[in-house]
Amino acid sequence: MAFKTACTALNKFKIQFLALSAFIFLMLSGNAYAMHISEGILPFNWALLWFVVAAPFVAYGLYKLEKLSDIDPSFKPLVGLVAAVVFIISCMPMPVPTAGTCSHPCGTGISAILLGPGLSVLVASVALFIQALFLAHGGLSTLGANIVSMGIMGSFAGYITFKILRGFNTNLFAAGFAAGLIADWATYLSTSVELASGIMGDSSFMPLFTKILIAFVPTQLPLGILEGAITGGMVVLLYKKRPDLLIKMKVIKSVGGVANEA
Repeated sequence: MAFKTACTALNKFKIQFLALSAFIFLMLSGNAYAMHISEGILPFNWALLWFVVAAPFVAYGLYKLEKLSDIDPSFKPLVGLVAAVVFIISCMPMPVPTAGTCSHPCGTGISAILLGPGLSVLVASVALFIQALFLAHGGLSTLGANIVSMGIMGSFAGYITFKILRGFNTNLFAAGFAAGLIADWATYLSTSVELASGIMGDSSFMPLFTKILIAFVPTQLPLGILEGAITGGMVVLLYKKRPDLLIKMKVIKSVGGVANEA
């Protein structure tokens, strides 16, 4: 009991430390760029549509969190820690002026691997809301669209990629790398769809979509590869240092009480 209490206290300290570090980092930054889809970019009807699409996924994430927390009270601090990691990772913007937004790592690859896609959507939603409300990164009116692209598309793309590759006995680093890469690129593919749909007016969708997608390539191509490497590295590090955590989150299996990567 005392050990469990100590672990919970340590997790809370980690969450506070990561959140404080992110806040200080952002406050000391000389330039503040609007990341994700900026406020006012999407017309009201499109912004509302993306909120409607995002709402059931966020609601499911909340339900899942409460259900798992009832089973294991130490689960919430773990989710909070992952949320802090996603918050920090997605606070590294590279402006893309021609697209009305910016490129940045997402972090939903690692959150989906550890928590599953449902909770990963919730984690991303919290990070996006805080960034929009306090840091002017993204927007409140476009929060639904950003949740759909980064939270839903990124999480499910990364999770499905990881599970498929692990089903073929792909090693943890390669599966994690692919999950981080695909989660990142899926986010910007869906962001391009949202932007093109919202601002096309009387124009054709495909030419505008293609232009926006191409505008992301110079920054998002290398960023996706970098995020893949970071995601794969984090999974391997957890396997070496905290295999019990990966077993608890059902990322790997335990064979005879020993963590099994396969």
